[in-house]
Amino acid sequence: MSHIELRPLDDDDLDAIFEMMRDPEAIEMAAFTASDPEDRDAFDAWMARNRSMSDVESFVVTERGAFAGTAALFTVDGDREVTYWIARHAWGRGVATEALRLLVAHEPIRPLFARAAAGNRASIAVLERNGFTEVSRNTAFAPGVGRQVEEAVFTLVPTLDGI
Repeated sequence: MSHIELRPLDDDDLDAIFEMMRDPEAIEMAAFTASDPEDRDAFDAWMARNRSMSDVESFVVTERGAFAGTAALFTVDGDREVTYWIARHAWGRGVATEALRLLVAHEPIRPLFARAAAGNRASIAVLERNGFTEVSRNTAFAPGVGRQVEEAVFTLVPTLDGI
């Protein structure tokens, strides 16, 4: 899948990202999203915060050079985490799996953590295909859907060869 690449996020990507993150079906699957996906000012402020933080690395996922989603690395309470969001037009073709593989290869820190709404079978499959193992579950309020949602926590630990 060499036609899938990660590149640094730039200002020209913000409109496409905002539109992608407004998709109702994707919001239902991800659950832990913005409480108001239509609020462009809140989105812009969130993106500006993330882009100003030294521990956040944000990427655009491209498929054959075209926008296909986002991927990022960030730190929460000392733990390095990954996240990704793939645009609906790129679902079902292995884009998320390959994007996560590239992101994991970029990040040397282990363990790496990831989270997914427990009902998001597609995202869980992507994590498992990339070697992540579920380590816990918790229930929390998911702003995107306005209710409590079970969240699965995954980890990727170092292998014997250190990767």
